[in-house]
Amino acid sequence: MSQAFYTGISGIKSNQIAIDALSDNLANLSTIGYRGYSTEFSSLFENMLSGSNFSSVDSSIGIGSKLQATVMSQQNGSLILAEKNTDLAIDGDGWFGIQGGGETLYTRAGNFTFDVNSDLVTADGGYYVLGTMGKNINGEVLTKKLDSVALGDIATQETLRFPKTLSYPAEPTTKASFYANLGVADEVRVVSASVVDPQSNKNQLKLTFTKATPQNTLGTLWDVVATTQSLDGTIIYDTQSGMVDFDARGALLSTTLTSINNNGASVAINLGTEFSGIISMDTLVTSGSSSANGTIGGELMGYEINRDAEVIATFTNGMQSSVGKIALFHFQNNQGLERISGSRFMESSNSGKPLFFKDENGQNILGANVSNFKLENSNVRIEVGLTELIILQRAFDANSKSISTSDQMMQKALNMDAK
Repeated sequence: MSQAFYTGISGIKSNQIAIDALSDNLANLSTIGYRGYSTEFSSLFENMLSGSNFSSVDSSIGIGSKLQATVMSQQNGSLILAEKNTDLAIDGDGWFGIQGGGETLYTRAGNFTFDVNSDLVTADGGYYVLGTMGKNINGEVLTKKLDSVALGDIATQETLRFPKTLSYPAEPTTKASFYANLGVADEVRVVSASVVDPQSNKNQLKLTFTKATPQNTLGTLWDVVATTQSLDGTIIYDTQSGMVDFDARGALLSTTLTSINNNGASVAINLGTEFSGIISMDTLVTSGSSSANGTIGGELMGYEINRDAEVIATFTNGMQSSVGKIALFHFQNNQGLERISGSRFMESSNSGKPLFFKDENGQNILGANVSNFKLENSNVRIEVGLTELIILQRAFDANSKSISTSDQMMQKALNMDAK
C-alpha cells in the first residue's frame, strides 16, 4: 500500500513538470524563433518479475518515476513571410548572436531592425546583432566598394554599428571608349561621352571628326578635336587634337589622340582597333555611342540585408556596397544551451563554445541559408501539444487516483486493526 502511495506521488510530480513544460510550449506558439521542450522520465528502483510458465517475457515493478531530462526540439519552425528585409530566418543549423547588458545570447529569432543610430538591433531594441564589419568606412565616407564581406573569427565578432550618414566618394573617369561609323562623306561627325571629374561633376567629352586635307589615297584620314566641357557647355576644361587613319576597308589603323584632361583627371581616349570602335566605311552612318567608367558621388539612402546576410548600403548615385555581414554561430551540442527567456539562449559547459563552419579552403562560412523578408515561427505544433496534454492530464489523474485509493486501503487496514 505504501508503495502505491509513493508511486502516485512521484507520478503526480513528474506529470506536473511535463504539463508545465508543455503549457509553456503552447503559450509560445506564436513566439518567433521559439524552440519547444519535451520531458523524459525514468523509473525508480525497478524489481524484475519472472515471466509465467506461459510467457517468456519478463516484467518489472517499480515505486514511481522521476524527471530524467528536458530535451530541446531540434526541428526547425516553419518560415513565414515578413514585411522588412531586416527580418531574417535561418534555414538550417545555426544561431544569431546578440549582445546587450554585458552578456552574449543566441537566438533563432531574426526580427531585427535598424535603430535611429543605424545600429542593427533586435526588435525590442535591447540587444545589438553580432557580425563582421567590412572595415570600408572611415568616419562618414565609404573607402572601398565591396561585393561581400568575409566572415571573421569568433573572437573578432562585434556589434554591427553603422554611421547614420555615409557618402560614396566620386570615382573620376579614367577611360572613355567610342563606337561609330564616320562614313566617307566630307561631313562633320560628333560623338560624345559622359565623364566624371574629381569634384563629382558629370561633364561631356566631345569628339568632332572632319575629313583631313589632303586625303590618304590608300584609305581615309580624319582630323579629330576632343573637348571636355561642362554639360551646359559654358566651361571648357581642355581641348586636344589629333588625326585618325583608316585603311581602304574602313578599319582603324592608328590615332594620335590618346588622352585629355577632365577638370583635374586624365581620361584615356579609346577609339578601338580595326573594326571594334571607330570605323570609316561607305555604309550606313551611325550616330555613335560611348562607354566610360567613373561614378559621381552619392549620399546614403539606407541599409538593407540580402539573402547572404550581407548588410548593404545603398546610395543616391545608384551604387551599393556591402559594409558588414551577420554571423551564424554553431555549437557542438545545441541541447546544452541554457534558455534565458523565450527564444534566447546562453552557452553553457554542456553546449561547448560557439564555433563557425568552414569551407574546403578553411574560410569561415555561415553554414546555413539565411532568407530575408521571412521569419522562423515556433517549432511547436498545436495538434501534437494538445494531444500530449490530454495524455499527461489523464496520467496525472490516474496517479492522483492511486494516492486516494492507497489512502482508502490504509484507512480500512487501520480500522480492521482497531476492531
